[in-house]
Amino acid sequence: MSESVSNPLLALIKERGLIDDLQFEEVSGEFTRSGKPMYQVLADYGVMDMDTQLQVMADHLATEVVPLKDLQLQPEVLAVIPPSTARMYQCIPLEVFGNTVRVAFVDPLDPIKVDELGFALRKDIQLVVADPGMILKIMERSYAAASENVGDILKELGSDKNIAAEVDAAVGGDSAILADLANEVPIIRFVNLILYQAVQDRASDIHFEPFEDEFKIRYRVDGALYEMAPPPKHLAIPVVSRIKVMANLNISERRLPQDGRISVNLDGKLIDLRVSTLPTQFGESVVLRVLDRSAVNLSLESLGFPKYVYEYVQEVILRPNGIFVVTGPTGCGKTTTLYSCLRKVNTIDSKLLTAEDPVEFDIEGIMQVAINEANGMTFSKALRSFLRQDPDVIMVGEMRDIETAQISIQASLTGHLVLSTLHTNDAPGAVTRLMDMGVEPFLISSTLMGVLAQRLVRTCCKKCRTPFEPTENQLSLLNLSPHDIGDKSFYYGRGCSVCNDTGYKGRKGIYELLVVGDAIRNLINERAPTVVVRQKAIELGMVTLREDGLRGIFEGETTIEEVVKYT
Repeated sequence: MSESVSNPLLALIKERGLIDDLQFEEVSGEFTRSGKPMYQVLADYGVMDMDTQLQVMADHLATEVVPLKDLQLQPEVLAVIPPSTARMYQCIPLEVFGNTVRVAFVDPLDPIKVDELGFALRKDIQLVVADPGMILKIMERSYAAASENVGDILKELGSDKNIAAEVDAAVGGDSAILADLANEVPIIRFVNLILYQAVQDRASDIHFEPFEDEFKIRYRVDGALYEMAPPPKHLAIPVVSRIKVMANLNISERRLPQDGRISVNLDGKLIDLRVSTLPTQFGESVVLRVLDRSAVNLSLESLGFPKYVYEYVQEVILRPNGIFVVTGPTGCGKTTTLYSCLRKVNTIDSKLLTAEDPVEFDIEGIMQVAINEANGMTFSKALRSFLRQDPDVIMVGEMRDIETAQISIQASLTGHLVLSTLHTNDAPGAVTRLMDMGVEPFLISSTLMGVLAQRLVRTCCKKCRTPFEPTENQLSLLNLSPHDIGDKSFYYGRGCSVCNDTGYKGRKGIYELLVVGDAIRNLINERAPTVVVRQKAIELGMVTLREDGLRGIFEGETTIEEVVKYT
């Protein structure tokens, strides 16, 4: 079911016959494309104004519409829902009477959120409908100063004797006690706040690591790990249990690794979290990979390719057959590059299939298959089935073995365009990697069109970027002499509040493109070693990763240290 059809507001309006088929298609398409909230799309397209939308929802939920225009919320009412919880569930409390709270949600049609909030607050929720734009504004205004910080919750949790006692009881692995622990209000707030903070800081991964005497929580931002204030050691079990509950994992299984997914709505953005648990000597280590759909712009234009790479990739992905490989270490953005290529060729007249381990982002209009080795669904098995599905373009998450490589080559020989990744240090290395796997050189030379090697380097923080004179020692790391650099400027980040005193904010790609022409084909057929292929490619004008990194340094976008580290 596509995201648009499963949007509850659109489904409700369609069910009531308040939108015709043409409008429905237009609104669905715009909602999927733009990522704007559905209420805004409906208003923008003139299908239904805000007041009517609110009334339709209120009728459906058997509740009332509450005007928020001049609403002043009392501090004691606001205090009922902690800031991190209000942001997590996107709601504001309007009134409290006895054990009941009157709450307005941005998305009142999500019953799970309403139930979870009632559970977290241990109160009865009376749901009302109000303008979602106004709710967000009031939330921002009312909770701006009252932003919770991890330290406050940690103090509260450290002094909570009940939780400490429950943890002692849960060490035996009783799933009922573990479930109770995972649903303790302070634990829910703590985990929500960590997730919220991670998304605010643009973290790509969150690590929960139990050691003998401490429990560490670290974020990976722009490729580097930063540690948070460590929570008390006894919180490891409840925090991990909470994450497992959110990801629908088996809470009492603590001896085997588990994988799952969590979808959360933070600040109006849909965030997917990929969860991986690993049993260690001192408890379970959990890593969450943060997939923020709104932060990833899957367009080729946004990847920052140099002009010649952009033009080549544009041209190569429109060819009817052949293999195009993106290479580099884990976490260098290979999948993002391939997704962007797929988005470019994802038109109504072509069929696209992907085999991925796991599927990172759902892309409308593409058939995506998750590889599951444990269940026998391997890359080679998926690929064999693909060829019977009449595709035009196939993306293989990774060529891991001879079988996958051979079927990919077979696919390209029978008229399919194949996009894939390999783990090699540079572009020419991909050719020899395929030969090492056992693929015949004549098959490589007749199908491989090009290899793009890439790395992600951190970019200087624009706020505290400062020019400096590099020392001869620094220049020698780049094989440059003072004569080579002339009057070019070099920069570094001093560190400021914007970049958390790291001097870096954001990352950019550096690229090396090997175009497989006749001269390279001859070398492949002669089984030439990587060094020879590389030398020939440079003679033919290949810009190496190091040279592309220099471009980044001279444009003031990155530093000498980053380029030396990654090339």
